[in-house]
Amino acid sequence: MAFQMQAGPPRSKQDNSEALMWQQGGYGVLDSGVHSGATTGAHSIRDEEMDDGSLLFDLDSQGYSGFTTDQVDEMNAELNVTRSQRVRAAMFPETLDEGVEIPSTQFDPSVPTAVQRLAEPAQMLKHAVVNIINYQDDADLATRAIPELIKLLNDEDQVIVSNAAMMVHQLSKKEAARHAIMSNPQLIAALVRAISSSNDLDTTKGAVGTLHNLSHHRQGLLAIFKSGGIPALVKLLSSPVETVLFYGITTLHNLLLHQDGSKMAVRLAGGLQKMVSLLCKNNVKFLAIVTDCLQILAYGNQESKLIILASQGPIELVRIMRSYDYEKLLWTTSRVLKVLSVCGSNKPAIVEAGGMQALSLHLGHPSQRLVLNCLWTLRNLSDAATKVDGLEGLLQGLVNSLSSEDGNIVTCAAGILSNLTCNNQQNKVVVCQMNGIEALVRTVRAAGDREEITEPAVCALRHLTSRHPVSEMGQNAIRLSYGIPVVVKLMQPPSRWPLIKAVIGLIRNLALCPANHAPLREHGAIARLVHLLMRAYQDSQRRTSVSSGGSTALYPDGVRMEEIVEGTVGALHILARESHNRAQIRGMNVISIFVQLLYHELENVQRVAAGVLCELASDKEGADMIEREGATTTLTELLHSRNEGVATYAAAILFRMSEDKSSDYKKRLSMELSNSLFDRESMWGHEMGGPPPDFQVD
Repeated sequence: MAFQMQAGPPRSKQDNSEALMWQQGGYGVLDSGVHSGATTGAHSIRDEEMDDGSLLFDLDSQGYSGFTTDQVDEMNAELNVTRSQRVRAAMFPETLDEGVEIPSTQFDPSVPTAVQRLAEPAQMLKHAVVNIINYQDDADLATRAIPELIKLLNDEDQVIVSNAAMMVHQLSKKEAARHAIMSNPQLIAALVRAISSSNDLDTTKGAVGTLHNLSHHRQGLLAIFKSGGIPALVKLLSSPVETVLFYGITTLHNLLLHQDGSKMAVRLAGGLQKMVSLLCKNNVKFLAIVTDCLQILAYGNQESKLIILASQGPIELVRIMRSYDYEKLLWTTSRVLKVLSVCGSNKPAIVEAGGMQALSLHLGHPSQRLVLNCLWTLRNLSDAATKVDGLEGLLQGLVNSLSSEDGNIVTCAAGILSNLTCNNQQNKVVVCQMNGIEALVRTVRAAGDREEITEPAVCALRHLTSRHPVSEMGQNAIRLSYGIPVVVKLMQPPSRWPLIKAVIGLIRNLALCPANHAPLREHGAIARLVHLLMRAYQDSQRRTSVSSGGSTALYPDGVRMEEIVEGTVGALHILARESHNRAQIRGMNVISIFVQLLYHELENVQRVAAGVLCELASDKEGADMIEREGATTTLTELLHSRNEGVATYAAAILFRMSEDKSSDYKKRLSMELSNSLFDRESMWGHEMGGPPPDFQVD
């Protein structure tokens, strides 16, 4: 050792024995003087009467071998000599000579020594220092080389230009050199000129490769943009070389994502047309970048959408959705289609290209983002696809999607079903046969007050319960699915008018099935309809007064109160076909409103009002109440209405009201009817309980 303690008397034999025992406390392992403490324990308090022999016996009994003093001294000396080598082996292994054996001080492989613990941070520090040195070297090299490279890039000899471009490309692969290049506008401009003017492939590769590397930094993007690089990059999209195409499209993609002003520059350079032409390629990762560029350019820009349409973009995009299974490509393509699907010009083109069927192929995909984009696109397209046939697969997928736990998916599925079942008998039948009624009822029940789900779901149910061969099956299915109380409840707050309007239409359709009359009455449908009628009628009266005063009447949630009046009266008309329902309606003091509605300016309102009065007049009590409201004169005038339904209902009501009148009254009524525009036989050639057929709309 370099220093030895001289203080105190010489050690006795017992002292040497204790020193030997302490050295053996590390389980017979001797280190170089740097102890980690990982293998040592706290000092124990032992009995002073315990002799050394007993301690050594205890240690040996555990399987540890002892060493003599001379052996310990010899090992210490050897370890002291090799200490520096062990440190070098751990921290700087590349400095050791080959074949040199270093004695190990590690006894347990799972417990590293102190030197080994320092090895990793020391290596990291060494690499950091080396990187700093290399970084500075790269920066200095680039800074010195750039002025000369600019001259070479502007040389007339294309071979020199090509070599210079490749040299710049190599420099741009190192971070320090990249920053130096980005900071020199003249060099960026020279690269852009080389791309624009040279036909040499190596020159183009080197120059655009450099721009690609720079485009991963905001400073580089700004430098490319300011140097007019976008037109040059767009030009490269016509290159037949895959490498050049990749560099060009990825650089443009980075510009579109992160550089202000790039979108307009790409549009002005004709980039949209070039990108659409690239959709015929078959490299899925390349196509994913192209489609993402198209989405960025088309979003919020109608002109871009029309350019994509004129370039046959919808056809190619639909083909991609039908031909590939790479999730990222499908997702980016569905995003483009979603943007285009809100354009009135692109929408029919996508549908005609088979977009509905292509998008439906992915509704069962495990990627939620893909499924959701397909559904939003389908929803946007669905109002233009009501006449499209062959959508059975899509309809099945939509019914299945109603059971999703994702509210957005359910919202889209319900909306698409609502559109596709509107005025399409085939789709209505298919959905009914797929148990779509039951699925929609479950959806409405689970949605609670989430009107973004309940409104389209109720609209779909309204379509499925009228005007198709199995509509009666749908009307019964709602009752059998315990849907009537759920539907009736939606006519109460907090439902808004668009939802209420849809529910009223659904209840009217449900009333077409006689088996639904009693459940509807028992769950309060008639009372709610009358309440809504009175509220809407009073509100429409106030709005009429406001309009006559020169003010503009605003409609709540876009729904005219006249529509609510027509809907509620129409539903009550169908419900009044049942005697118990008629009795309840008569007791709700609403007949006076029906009579007043006979004067309404809208013929449809007149028709439904005359229809419900016709049903109520089936009973003597109802006929008397109608007469007491002074309806006779109005009904007589309506005999000459231009609307055949109104005139027929009016004639039927007057006939029923005259049943207990004198023969003179009946004779005068008969003459009035004869003078009307309708032939007596056409009016009374059937049972008086069923004047004209019901007017139904989806």
